[in-house]
Formats: sequence, structure tokens, C-alpha cells
Amino acid sequence: MALRKQRLGEILVGWEKLAPDSADSAVEYAQKQGIRIGEALIKLGLGQEQDVVAALAEQTMLPTLASIPVESIDLDLYAELPISFAKTHEVIPLWIDEDDGSVAVAVSDPFNTSPVDDLRVLLDRPVTAWIAAPSQIVDAINKVYDRLARSAGQVIEELEDTKDADDHLFDEIEDIVDSDDDAPIIRFVNSLLTEALKERCSDIHFEPFERTMAVRFRIDGILYNKVEAPKRLQAAISSRVKVMAQLDIAEKRLPQDGRIRIKVAGRDVDIRVSTVPVAHGERIVLRLQDRSAGLLSLDEIGIEGPKLPAWRELIRRPHGILLVTGPTGSGKTTTLYASISEVNRPDINILTVEDPIEYQVKGIGQMAVNPKIDLTFARGLRAYLRQDPDVILVGEIRDLETAEISIQASLTGHLVLSTLHTNDAATAVNRLVDMGVEPFLVASSISGIMAQRLLRRLCKTCKEEFQPVPADLLEVGIDPADLHGAVYRPKDGGCPDCLLTGYRGRTGIYELLMISDRIRSMVVQNLSSSEIRKQAVKEGMTTLRMDGASKFLQGLTSLEEVIRITQEGATALEDAAVA
Repeated sequence: MALRKQRLGEILVGWEKLAPDSADSAVEYAQKQGIRIGEALIKLGLGQEQDVVAALAEQTMLPTLASIPVESIDLDLYAELPISFAKTHEVIPLWIDEDDGSVAVAVSDPFNTSPVDDLRVLLDRPVTAWIAAPSQIVDAINKVYDRLARSAGQVIEELEDTKDADDHLFDEIEDIVDSDDDAPIIRFVNSLLTEALKERCSDIHFEPFERTMAVRFRIDGILYNKVEAPKRLQAAISSRVKVMAQLDIAEKRLPQDGRIRIKVAGRDVDIRVSTVPVAHGERIVLRLQDRSAGLLSLDEIGIEGPKLPAWRELIRRPHGILLVTGPTGSGKTTTLYASISEVNRPDINILTVEDPIEYQVKGIGQMAVNPKIDLTFARGLRAYLRQDPDVILVGEIRDLETAEISIQASLTGHLVLSTLHTNDAATAVNRLVDMGVEPFLVASSISGIMAQRLLRRLCKTCKEEFQPVPADLLEVGIDPADLHGAVYRPKDGGCPDCLLTGYRGRTGIYELLMISDRIRSMVVQNLSSSEIRKQAVKEGMTTLRMDGASKFLQGLTSLEEVIRITQEGATALEDAAVA
């Protein structure tokens, strides 16, 4: 390979993509780290990836790839190629040239010829190198090996085909766990996990019935049937999941909880496992959390209008209790983490007690409750008060003891954030009183209550404009005369981008109850939640249904979705239009 005399740094300096002193710094860093200068430039943030690729092409006179055509890659080239080799060396075979039979290979470092030579031997073909950005190569590798993973349905078909030959494998649990012949079950579970991540699934349900085991995926809050496994495989599937979660495979009479940490196509996934005995076996639910997705910020979760600055002001107060309410799976924990991440800085001591720890956050002390050793929310919270905290996050207020300690902490100069299971913000006050907390303590400690739900977002690719029925608009509080501009609904049958559902992703709707002097007085008098709610709306609170209607008018969600999600919350206020 004929190389030009100019060095990489000189080329970039000549193109005015790099300052001369930056080139010197990159060379020094590269020498210390034992890496090439192109990699050093990218790591130090001194050069853009595409500029480095272009300079390498100029230096080596090799062709470049602006993007890698993953869908057209020849999968036959990967029959003997381990993913570890491809990722370690950042090389990916692309296609076979019809003229000379050579294999085109994308590389990030054209000077590292050893992996290319290995590929030449492995593929038994000549190899032609193309230069591509490292990030594009790694992303393409993940997608290619994701495509290689067979679907759960295909594995079930394979198992059905081998029914007679392999029936003896599923007679005893020990045979399944210990035998070297249990690969089909492993492939089935792995393929389910791969498909679940690909389809943005939050939960996988394994449901045993009399003759089959049904598998369902929860996507954007809705359960969809995925596959039905033969009854004879039920014990094998349950045992495989239990082994992965380090649970007792022999215990089938009691509920068990566990965790699984795996990587799927390069993504770090944390899975919470719950098993319970039911009529026809064990019901298993896996809750998936893609740890590589990262935490959302307050700007990204859907809080809009005056509520966002008001909530930001609340989380910066030195003391008080802030509650986030809603049913299971409504995004309460995500809101709390977005809140503490915003105030997280070196001069603030933030501690959390959770069941379980859902996100690992740098700079924050996190404790998981453990009922087996009597480490409850209350006990953990009491211990934290001796740890000089500024902000405490309590996963959930479940009982009087936890509620009382949280109130004591807020009254002694700590900011406490927690969740409560209630349908709306105003009901949270009565819930605490029902637990046994004195109304005057509730009134003096709580600063604000946020209720929330999650709405499915319309698919941007296939959503369609329509003319809504006036009665439906009135149901969510929209005057048809005030409707200006286009509104949208999901396309019937959807598109491939949204898995044929018409929806892709979710966003939050919120109501923020600020504790004013008038509302504080009502709490002390132990008035009903409906009266507190009416007063809050008079003072400017937007309800969940109002917020949902706003997101419909913005084209983010559908009218049917707003009505479905806020049906419970449409109480007497929408009941008497604040009489």
C-alpha cells in the first residue's frame, strides 16, 4: 500500500480542521496511551470522526464509506466470525465483489493489518479494505449480529420438529439444567430477550395455561401476544430463566424474585425477575431496563408550561416533602431520578433508599431495602438521617412509620422526595391521613405533589390527519370552536417503524398541586380530596386530562389515548367545571 508522506495531523492542520498545537497535544497523548493519533484526536475531542476518516483516506488512498449499508450486508460472511473479534478489531465484512470474488471489509484503522489478514484466512477470499468511522462500525456490528439471532417463533418451530427425538430432555429439571443438549431452550430465551430489546419491550410475561405457555410482550404500556410454547417446554423455560436469575429451580410453591444482568447486541440490560405459582405452573414476569439508554432529564419526560419551572423551584428548596403519585408503571421513578440528577452536585449530599435500585447514579449514595434482614424503608431512612443528608429519595411511602420519619426529616431541614400510589395529586393528602399521619403534619411538611401518567406517542412516520367528533373533543375539555390547525390519529395497521401499532414511544402527562396557604388550611381541616382538587384548579392547576388534551392538540398523541389513560382522573371537576 503506497502511503503519502504527510502525517495525519499535518493533513488535518492543512485542511484547517485542527490547530497546530492541538496536533502536538494529540501526538503526545497517543504516545503515552499507545494508540494511534486518529484515535487520540477523537478521544480528546480535538477532531471530528468524519474528518479523521477523510484524512486517513487521503493518507492511505483507500476508499471510504459515508455510511454502512447494514440491511444489504451478506450474513453468510458471519458464519464463522465471532462478534468479539469484530468488535475488538473494529472490522466488519460487507459484501462479496461479483467480479473478482473479494470481500469488502470496513476497517477503522487501515494500518492495523493483522485482523484483515486473519479475515482473509477465515473467509478464504481476498479482502479489500474500506475506511469507516469507528462508531459506525460498532453500531453496524451490533445490528448485524442482532439480525443473525433467530426469532423465538423459529426456535419453537425447531423444537416442534424435534419433538419425538428430544422428548426425554424435558422429563426432569436436572436434565435441562445440567445437560449439554439444552441449547434449543437457551436459544429460545435468548431470542426472546433479543426481540424484546429490538421491539422496545418493557416486560416479558410467561403465562402457563392448561395446554400451552403463552409469551406476551408489553410495549408502550400495552400487552401483545408474542408466541405460544408447547406445554412440554414449560418446565424447561422456567428453569432456564430461574438459572439466569440465580433462583431456586426446585422451589415451585413460593414466589421468588431475582435479577439478571446481560448484554444484548452490545447493550447492557438489567432484568428484574418475578415468579409466582399459579394453577398450571409458575407465572414469570421479566421487567427489562436498558441501562445503556441513560437517564432522562426533566426537559425530556414531558413536563410542560408553568409546571416545569415550578417543579424546578420545588426541588431546589432546602426542606419539605415532594410526592410523585400514580399507578405502577406510570414513570414515577423516572421523574424522581430526573429531579435528583438535576440538583446533583458535589456540595449536595443525596441519599436514596429504594426497592430495588433501578438506576446507578454517580455521586449519589443508594441503598436497596431487604425485608429478609429487616432492612425496610423506615429503617433505611432512619439510618440515613445520621448520614448528614441534604436530599433523601425514598422509593415509596408504604406505611405509617415511613411516612412519619419522612415528615420528621422534612421538618428538620431535609428535602425528601418519594412516591405514593394514588390516582391524582389531591388524593395523596387523604392517603397520608388514612395511614395515620396527623393532618397538621401533612400540611406543614408537603411542598408539592405531582401526579402523572404515560401516554403512547403517535408514530411520526405514519400518523394521519383527521377531523375529530365534537363530542370526543368535549369529553377531554376541548371546545370544538377553539380547534385550530391539524390534529392526528394513529394510522390503521401502522407501519414497520411502530411495529404496526400506530404508536412509538411514550410521553408523560402531569398535574402539579402546589401547597398554597388556602390548600394548607383545607388539609388541616381534613377536607375531601375533591374539594382540595377544585381549589387547586381555581389556583391554576392543570389536571391530567387537561395536560393530555394539550398533547393531543400538539400532535403528540391521539384523542383515544387521552380518554383511555385519563378516564379514572376525569372526576367531578371535569365533574362540575369547578362549580
